[in-house]
Amino acid sequence: MDDPLNSAQPSANTRVKRDMEAVAALGRDAELMLRVRDGDDTGFTMLLERHRAPVIHFLHRMVQNQAIAEELAQEVFLRVYRSRATYEPTAKFTTWLFRIATHVALNWLRDGRKEKGQESLNQKLLDGLERQVPDSGRNIEEEMLYEGKLCEVRQAIESLPVKQRAAVLMHKYEELEYSQIAQALGCSGAAVKSLLFRAYESLRARLSHMA
Repeated sequence: MDDPLNSAQPSANTRVKRDMEAVAALGRDAELMLRVRDGDDTGFTMLLERHRAPVIHFLHRMVQNQAIAEELAQEVFLRVYRSRATYEPTAKFTTWLFRIATHVALNWLRDGRKEKGQESLNQKLLDGLERQVPDSGRNIEEEMLYEGKLCEVRQAIESLPVKQRAAVLMHKYEELEYSQIAQALGCSGAAVKSLLFRAYESLRARLSHMA
């Protein structure tokens, strides 16, 4: 009769070898997450320090509210930690992370809670004009024009359907590849290209006067 301990050993060795190959291919984040999976919480702290700011920025652009973005980011990393035991380094950690962040943001938007916490973009613009003009080489009139255009671009992106908005933010601001966006949104690469095409066409039409 086969010894169950001996028969299990090759499987364990295979998993270790696979994990080592994945770390070599996918880098530091995969290594840290594997440490978290094995019970090393310092690895999770390091991942949090590396990725918290980009996740908050992404969520802020999705929900247009800083306080809500920070709250949702906590939920994202809580989900990451809760999923540590089943983590497998089959893709870049950032792809997996932004898939979770996208789902959290979409769920929040669909729950109808957006109106309760929505911060007015116009108010943000007015608040920004009250601050001292940064040392950017622009005078106050130029700064007002710049802020106005920036606000208009944000409003145009915000007006997109939520999946198009998420695709644009990941493509333009987070610089993720089509394959990563596809995994984050749970769709095909062709679907991502279609989402981005429609989104950029809408943005070009809405912002054509700024060309």
